[in-house]
Amino acid sequence: MVTLKSRAEIEETRKAGRIVAAFHQAVSDLIVPGVTTLDIEAFALRFLKEKGAKAAIVGNRIGDVMHAVQSHAEQHGFSVVRDLLGHGIGREMHEEPNYPHVGRPGRGFRLKEGMVMTIEPMINAGTAVMTVDADGWTARTADGSLSAQYEHTIAITADGPIILTTMSHPANSLF
Repeated sequence: MVTLKSRAEIEETRKAGRIVAAFHQAVSDLIVPGVTTLDIEAFALRFLKEKGAKAAIVGNRIGDVMHAVQSHAEQHGFSVVRDLLGHGIGREMHEEPNYPHVGRPGRGFRLKEGMVMTIEPMINAGTAVMTVDADGWTARTADGSLSAQYEHTIAITADGPIILTTMSHPANSLF
Protein backbone atom coordinates (compact mmCIF):
# COMPACT_ATOMS: atom_id res chain seq x y z
CA MET A 1 0.00 0.00 0.00
CA VAL A 2 1.32 3.45 -0.92
CA THR A 3 1.52 5.81 2.06
CA LEU A 4 0.77 9.41 1.10
CA LYS A 5 2.56 12.05 3.16
CA SER A 6 1.21 15.33 4.48
CA ARG A 7 2.95 18.64 3.76
CA ALA A 8 4.39 18.55 7.31
CA GLU A 9 5.81 15.05 6.76
CA ILE A 10 7.29 16.13 3.42
CA GLU A 11 8.91 19.11 5.13
CA GLU A 12 10.49 16.81 7.74
CA THR A 13 11.81 14.59 4.94
CA ARG A 14 13.17 17.70 3.22
CA LYS A 15 15.04 18.65 6.41
CA ALA A 16 16.57 15.18 6.59
CA GLY A 17 17.42 15.35 2.90
CA ARG A 18 19.22 18.65 3.35
CA ILE A 19 21.38 17.06 6.03
CA VAL A 20 22.26 14.23 3.65
CA ALA A 21 22.97 16.74 0.87
CA ALA A 22 25.20 18.82 3.14
CA PHE A 23 27.12 15.68 4.06
CA HIS A 24 27.53 14.72 0.40
CA GLN A 25 28.71 18.22 -0.41
CA ALA A 26 31.27 18.25 2.40
CA VAL A 27 32.57 14.77 1.61
CA SER A 28 32.79 15.46 -2.11
CA ASP A 29 35.40 18.13 -1.39
CA LEU A 30 37.56 15.44 0.21
CA ILE A 31 37.24 12.69 -2.41
CA VAL A 32 38.97 12.75 -5.78
CA PRO A 33 37.43 9.96 -7.90
CA GLY A 34 38.81 8.78 -11.22
CA VAL A 35 37.90 11.03 -14.11
CA THR A 36 35.66 8.50 -15.82
CA THR A 37 33.74 7.79 -12.63
CA LEU A 38 33.38 11.50 -12.00
CA ASP A 39 31.99 11.97 -15.49
CA ILE A 40 29.44 9.23 -14.89
CA GLU A 41 28.42 10.61 -11.50
CA ALA A 42 28.02 14.12 -12.93
CA PHE A 43 25.97 12.69 -15.76
CA ALA A 44 23.71 10.78 -13.34
CA LEU A 45 22.97 13.88 -11.27
CA ARG A 46 22.45 16.06 -14.34
CA PHE A 47 20.00 13.71 -16.00
CA LEU A 48 18.08 13.24 -12.75
CA LYS A 49 17.54 16.97 -12.49
CA GLU A 50 17.02 17.60 -16.20
CA LYS A 51 15.02 14.59 -17.28
CA GLY A 52 13.74 12.03 -14.81
CA ALA A 53 12.39 14.18 -12.00
CA LYS A 54 10.72 16.71 -14.32
CA ALA A 55 8.30 13.98 -15.45
CA ALA A 56 7.36 13.30 -11.81
CA ILE A 57 4.15 15.32 -11.76
CA VAL A 58 0.71 14.51 -10.39
CA GLY A 59 -1.22 12.41 -12.90
CA ASN A 60 1.76 11.11 -14.83
CA ARG A 61 2.65 7.45 -14.55
CA ILE A 62 5.85 5.96 -13.15
CA GLY A 63 6.62 4.69 -16.66
CA ASP A 64 6.76 8.31 -17.86
CA VAL A 65 9.41 9.14 -15.27
CA MET A 66 11.52 6.03 -15.75
CA HIS A 67 11.27 6.24 -19.54
CA ALA A 68 12.78 9.74 -19.28
CA VAL A 69 15.62 8.37 -17.13
CA GLN A 70 16.24 5.39 -19.41
CA SER A 71 16.02 7.36 -22.67
CA HIS A 72 18.40 10.04 -21.51
CA ALA A 73 20.97 7.49 -20.33
CA GLU A 74 20.75 5.45 -23.52
CA GLN A 75 20.96 8.53 -25.76
CA HIS A 76 24.34 9.22 -24.17
CA GLY A 77 25.65 5.68 -24.63
CA PHE A 78 24.96 4.37 -21.14
CA SER A 79 22.73 1.56 -19.91
CA VAL A 80 20.37 1.35 -16.92
CA VAL A 81 20.39 -1.69 -14.62
CA ARG A 82 16.97 -3.37 -14.58
CA ASP A 83 17.45 -5.44 -11.41
CA LEU A 84 17.56 -2.59 -8.86
CA LEU A 85 14.39 -0.79 -7.80
CA GLY A 86 13.36 2.66 -6.68
CA HIS A 87 10.88 2.82 -3.83
CA GLY A 88 8.66 4.93 -1.68
CA ILE A 89 10.27 6.37 1.45
CA GLY A 90 8.94 7.97 4.63
CA ARG A 91 8.10 6.31 7.92
CA GLU A 92 10.16 3.34 6.71
CA MET A 93 13.33 3.40 4.62
CA HIS A 94 11.76 1.18 1.94
CA GLU A 95 8.04 1.60 1.34
CA GLU A 96 5.67 0.80 -1.49
CA PRO A 97 5.66 1.29 -4.37
CA ASN A 98 8.71 -0.43 -5.87
CA TYR A 99 9.62 0.22 -9.52
CA PRO A 100 12.49 -0.33 -11.95
CA HIS A 101 14.42 2.63 -13.40
CA VAL A 102 13.33 1.78 -16.93
CA GLY A 103 9.83 2.17 -18.29
CA ARG A 104 7.36 2.81 -21.04
CA PRO A 105 5.35 6.04 -21.23
CA GLY A 106 1.77 5.72 -20.03
CA ARG A 107 2.47 2.54 -18.04
CA GLY A 108 2.55 1.79 -14.33
CA PHE A 109 0.87 3.47 -11.39
CA ARG A 110 -0.24 7.11 -11.46
CA LEU A 111 1.70 9.62 -9.39
CA LYS A 112 -0.36 11.21 -6.62
CA GLU A 113 0.19 14.32 -4.55
CA GLY A 114 1.94 13.37 -1.31
CA MET A 115 4.00 10.51 -2.72
CA VAL A 116 7.63 10.61 -1.62
CA MET A 117 9.92 8.34 -3.58
CA THR A 118 13.47 7.71 -4.72
CA ILE A 119 15.05 8.05 -8.12
CA GLU A 120 18.28 6.06 -7.86
CA PRO A 121 19.27 4.41 -11.14
CA MET A 122 22.49 2.48 -11.53
CA ILE A 123 24.00 3.77 -14.78
CA ASN A 124 26.61 1.65 -16.53
CA ALA A 125 29.15 2.51 -19.21
CA GLY A 126 28.67 -1.00 -20.65
CA THR A 127 26.02 -3.68 -20.28
CA ALA A 128 22.93 -3.22 -18.11
CA VAL A 129 23.53 -6.69 -16.67
CA MET A 130 24.91 -6.80 -13.14
CA THR A 131 26.12 -9.43 -10.73
CA VAL A 132 26.09 -9.46 -6.93
CA ASP A 133 29.09 -10.75 -4.97
CA ALA A 134 28.85 -13.53 -2.39
CA ASP A 135 28.50 -10.90 0.35
CA GLY A 136 24.98 -10.29 -0.99
CA TRP A 137 25.57 -6.53 -1.27
CA THR A 138 28.40 -5.60 -3.64
CA ALA A 139 27.03 -5.06 -7.15
CA ARG A 140 29.22 -5.16 -10.25
CA THR A 141 28.65 -4.82 -13.96
CA ALA A 142 28.72 -8.20 -15.68
CA ASP A 143 31.21 -6.91 -18.27
CA GLY A 144 33.46 -5.08 -15.78
CA SER A 145 32.54 -1.65 -17.14
CA LEU A 146 32.39 1.43 -14.95
CA SER A 147 29.17 2.26 -13.16
CA ALA A 148 27.67 4.91 -10.90
CA GLN A 149 24.57 5.18 -8.78
CA TYR A 150 23.16 8.37 -7.32
CA GLU A 151 20.02 8.65 -5.24
CA HIS A 152 17.64 11.50 -4.70
CA THR A 153 14.35 11.62 -2.82
CA ILE A 154 11.53 13.52 -4.50
CA ALA A 155 8.10 14.62 -3.34
CA ILE A 156 5.18 14.72 -5.74
CA THR A 157 3.27 17.95 -5.07
CA ALA A 158 0.49 19.88 -6.79
CA ASP A 159 3.12 22.52 -7.61
CA GLY A 160 5.45 20.02 -9.28
CA PRO A 161 8.16 17.67 -8.06
CA ILE A 162 10.56 18.76 -5.33
CA ILE A 163 13.98 17.18 -4.89
CA LEU A 164 14.23 16.81 -1.11
CA THR A 165 17.89 15.77 -1.05
CA THR A 166 19.56 18.84 -2.50
CA MET A 167 20.95 22.05 -1.05
CA SER A 168 19.20 24.24 -3.64
CA HIS A 169 17.18 27.11 -2.21
CA PRO A 170 14.63 28.34 -1.41
CA ALA A 171 12.27 25.45 -2.01
CA ASN A 172 14.44 22.80 -3.67
CA SER A 173 12.14 23.01 -6.69
CA LEU A 174 13.19 21.76 -10.09
CA PHE A 175 11.47 24.66 -11.81
